[in-house]
Formats: sequence, C-alpha cells, structure tokens
Amino acid sequence: MGQKLKGIAAKLELSVALSERTLGLREGVMQEHSIHRAQMEEIDEAYGLVREYYEEVGVVVREDRGQFEEQYFADGAGVWLAAVEGASVGCVGLRRLRTEPCCGEIKRMYVRAAHRSQGIAEALLGALEEYASNYGYEWLYLDTTDSMKAAVRFYQRNSYEACERYNENPQATLFMRKRMGASS
Repeated sequence: MGQKLKGIAAKLELSVALSERTLGLREGVMQEHSIHRAQMEEIDEAYGLVREYYEEVGVVVREDRGQFEEQYFADGAGVWLAAVEGASVGCVGLRRLRTEPCCGEIKRMYVRAAHRSQGIAEALLGALEEYASNYGYEWLYLDTTDSMKAAVRFYQRNSYEACERYNENPQATLFMRKRMGASS
C-alpha cells in the first residue's frame, strides 16, 4: 500500500511539474503582467528595451532615438510596453508602412528572457493588432530571419503567413503579413 501511494505521489509531482512548465510558471507562481501603449514621457524606457532587443538579436541597422521617436510616436504608430510588478519587461512597435497604403509594420517584438513563456508576447501582439484594426489598417507586415525560429512559429500561430519581400532590410530573410478585420 505504501509503494502504491508513493507511485501516485510521484505521478502527481510529475504532472504538476509539467503543468508549470507548460503554463510558463516561475517557481510555481504566474506573474501577472500589464500592457499599455507608451506615452511620450516613456520614450526613454521604450527605447531602452529596443536597444536590449538590438543587442540580443544582433540587429545591425538601427534607429537612433530621434528616428525611433519619429517612427513610433506618430499617428498610426505606437510602442506597447509590458510590465510585471511595475517594471517594463517587453515591447513591440508598430509603424506606418509607407510602401503599402492602409498597412502597418510590426517591429521590435521583445520580451526579456526571464519573462518569456508567460503569454506576454501574445498580449503585446494582441494590443497592437487591436489598435491597428481600429486605426483602419488592412494588413500588418513584419520581417524576420531564418535563424529566429521561435519568432516565426509565434507569428504563424497568430495567423501570419509568408509573403513576398516588401522592404529593403538587408538582414531580413522572411517576410510575413496578416489581414486585419474580422479574422484578427
């Protein structure tokens, strides 16, 4: 009887461990996060996260702070910040796509490593897509690289499909888009 209970306990421990990993729990506790569109007074915080992103993924072509402000703190654009316990842990940007009418471009999706697998990227993307749809964008585009396999899977899970090259980014090897509206 004692061995049977030990076996059941071991199975329960394994089940809990797998559930925690699947849900992205840290030390058994899911950290709550909040998402908001950055205001002008948060530009330095947003740009700081973008610089972290540049370093982590090796972005060579970068906006300086002035270009960042011009592109992402404008009509039809924005930066969304994710916070956990009041500290920013992730961001994503949206800017107008000048080459295509009624289209936006997703840039700089980034979540700090310690906060990944907690639904933060999905929440950031959801907030951006809601804004884009309400703004009237018909399509959202993005570019990435073959080496960013997790990013490609993430966008595919969120209904982004491969498309033709739409920009001259020399680092990008994959291009994706999603129609906004009823399906978003």
